Amino acid sequence: WKDVVTEVPAQYPDVALDHMYVDNAAMQLVRAPKSFDVIVTGNMFGDILSDEAAMLTGSIGMLPSASLDAAAKGLYEPSHGSAPDIAGKGVANPLATILSAAMMLRFSLNQAAAADRIEAAVKNVLSQGLRTADIHSAGTTQVGTEAMGDAVVAALKRQG
Repeated sequence: WKDVVTEVPAQYPDVALDHMYVDNAAMQLVRAPKSFDVIVTGNMFGDILSDEAAMLTGSIGMLPSASLDAAAKGLYEPSHGSAPDIAGKGVANPLATILSAAMMLRFSLNQAAAADRIEAAVKNVLSQGLRTADIHSAGTTQVGTEAMGDAVVAALKRQG
């Protein structure tokens, strides 16, 4: 896969490719996270960097994930996996799962408008100050898993 990644910029002049050692990538991710559009790496370093990137968003519960093949068939899941340690407690952040579904609509099912609606609903709910325990802070309202999911559904319904 490294050879393929190295060949892509030759076909797309607007794609910039930078190779980094993982320790430098970790530092740059903290120092200037917006300088990264995509990070391509193997599983071991990818797991470390994705956990670090998750904390830049406030929680790993916020990050959707996709593993795609060349035909855009994919496996979509939250970056945090199934989180069995908190299953059934009503404290899991459902936003990564919801945003993973939006990615599936966009990349595998060619339903960008539906994905846009879901992403807008999530932004709307967050702008209202609703937060699950993992991203709760002063001045926001803490809700559980079900209430957060219900709020996203309500925001979708308000869109019409």
